[in-house]
Amino acid sequence: MRFVSFVGLGLALWLSACRAEAPGADPVPRLMPQDAGTDVLFIGADAVDARTVWLAGTQGTYAWTRDGGASWTTGVVPGADTLQFRDVHAVSADTAFLLSIGPGPASRIYHTTDAGRTWRLSFQNDVPEAFFDCMDFWDARHGIAFSDAVDGRFPVITTADGGRTWQPVSSEALPPALPGEGSFAASGTCLTTVGDRTALFGTAAAATARVFRTDDRGRTWRVSDTPVGAGETAGLATLAFRDALHGVAMGGDLAAPDAFTTNVAVTRDGGRTWRPGTSPPFPGLVYGSAYVPGASPPTLIAVGPRGAAFSTDDAASWMPLDTLEYWGLALAGPEAGWLVGRDGRITKVSLPVE
Repeated sequence: MRFVSFVGLGLALWLSACRAEAPGADPVPRLMPQDAGTDVLFIGADAVDARTVWLAGTQGTYAWTRDGGASWTTGVVPGADTLQFRDVHAVSADTAFLLSIGPGPASRIYHTTDAGRTWRLSFQNDVPEAFFDCMDFWDARHGIAFSDAVDGRFPVITTADGGRTWQPVSSEALPPALPGEGSFAASGTCLTTVGDRTALFGTAAAATARVFRTDDRGRTWRVSDTPVGAGETAGLATLAFRDALHGVAMGGDLAAPDAFTTNVAVTRDGGRTWRPGTSPPFPGLVYGSAYVPGASPPTLIAVGPRGAAFSTDDAASWMPLDTLEYWGLALAGPEAGWLVGRDGRITKVSLPVE
């Protein structure tokens, strides 16, 4: 609650400086609006490098840039105009994957190798109760995705052929789910890969917010509890790791969009144990998070419906970035990050870190 008095005139003045830095002033973040020519809700984002970024959104929409956002190409996947794409994995300027969410056959993965001129449906869920949330890849050939729990187990699928086919992981490989346990498909970051074999995903909507971890690309799993507030409408929405040991898990309570809650957990042992972190200086949920590649000191950005903020000490303290609504983000480096959200919002961000 100590942040409430700060979010006011002082924040407005600080954000004004962010958008128009005065000559000779201390370095501050720069926020630069961009336009993809659409008013859909952008949810997922992924950067290949400082020039190439892919976005995923509602109404079957995707967008990409090859010039750092100076111009964008936007399209709709044929036959998918009613779907919500909530995750995107960008391989190159031409190759990307989109994951749509929803019960049963609405959960799908599409794949393009020609910058969206054509799309191939590489996975369609056939379990009526399943609802896929997030996906990620270790490399160009090996990837993973997971669903809310069904009959007490989490469905997980993996690919070893560049996403052409997806195979289910044995449900017995994962610890049992808690009653009602699932995840928040808010930004495509509820699952993350680390290194060439590790993956972790966060859970919500149960008595405890937990993190599942595999170190062998899905063959075996273990689970750990976090101190993030949990319940039917609460839990984890996003995970971010800067190396094999140091990471954060964040989320919140959908029923408390204007409250400051216990919504950040930090690990220093690869997710085996978690301790409370400091909440960002905006209320409500954290939908998306990521560490800035190449930043020194290690820099973390968090976004949500009530704003965006960054931390240079693994969520021990924060500085505000914006008060606009954001759902997802893609970071290529300190000078090239993108925050995305409602009404086609795209904001390019440059941070004052090396």
